[in-house]
Amino acid sequence: MSKRAIITGITGQDGAYLAKSLLAKGYEVHGVVRRSASAEFMQERLRWLGVENDVHLLDGDMLDLGSLIRHCREVRPHEIYNLAAQSFVTSSWSQPHLTGEVTALGATNLLEAMRLEAPEARFYQASSSEMYGLVREPVQSETTPFYPRSPYAVAKLYAHWIAVNYRESFGLHVSSGILFNHESPLRGIEFVTRKVTDGVARIKLGQQKALRLGNLDARRDWGHAADYVEAMWLMLQQETPDDYVIATGQTTTVRDMCKIAFEHVGLNMEDHVVVDPALIRPAEVDVLIGDPSKAKRVLGWEARTDLATMICEMVDADLERVRFESARSKQAAPAYA
Repeated sequence: MSKRAIITGITGQDGAYLAKSLLAKGYEVHGVVRRSASAEFMQERLRWLGVENDVHLLDGDMLDLGSLIRHCREVRPHEIYNLAAQSFVTSSWSQPHLTGEVTALGATNLLEAMRLEAPEARFYQASSSEMYGLVREPVQSETTPFYPRSPYAVAKLYAHWIAVNYRESFGLHVSSGILFNHESPLRGIEFVTRKVTDGVARIKLGQQKALRLGNLDARRDWGHAADYVEAMWLMLQQETPDDYVIATGQTTTVRDMCKIAFEHVGLNMEDHVVVDPALIRPAEVDVLIGDPSKAKRVLGWEARTDLATMICEMVDADLERVRFESARSKQAAPAYA
């Protein structure tokens, strides 16, 4: 009999890649979705990966404990992956209460539903490198102290510690992945890597001239989401639950990431990038770089995709998208006599 998995946040970047990975392993995949948008929009990423017809979508909400309890009771999952969150750092300052409810208390609700209805299941909590914030050590590991610098990071830190608490208090198999930045062609347009690759595509195709960005000197440890979801699965295959840093171990500035994207299409970033002070975060996280040695030692995991390969993949995908949008727009334009 195939294993059953529940994924919250299945329509996001990580959820879609994880669903595809689990389906390839023979899982029966159920995804919790909040019916706040059209089905067409919600399934866009699943459709991009060709798995939209292979997953079972469940109506639910991270703030509705009853729906989560019901899904755990009916699906009887072997594994639960909590990827749901208000995950855009910038929006967390304008929506701090919502971010706290969904990202922090939502995790509590799902853990409680598991405790009540599926205590034998294995649980994955998506923690974040943003929890390190004002970094206490030059390279961040599982033992590095946290210093969150945004409402999003604070909410993620609560979710991380409540996951540890449920593991230690109730003996549940709960593991957390402290994931550093991970991107792909499925990344939301609001995130800096995708904002850059979309902007590069539009500039190359003559649809815009400038790309407005914030702090170009911020440094991040960027990997590919398709690699990182494999680490999530590996954590739940271990006999003993634990927490792991998932990262490449290399850090790059936003400026150098931009150069890769512009050079891929034969353009000079200095001719197009404009620094906009309005895009600077109220409390900036200047540098993040993870130590993935524990994940390599225990899980046998390491990042496979380098930054340049990933950014070029994203630019190519956005060139394809922009060309398609342009062609569709021309076809839909009214004809005037």
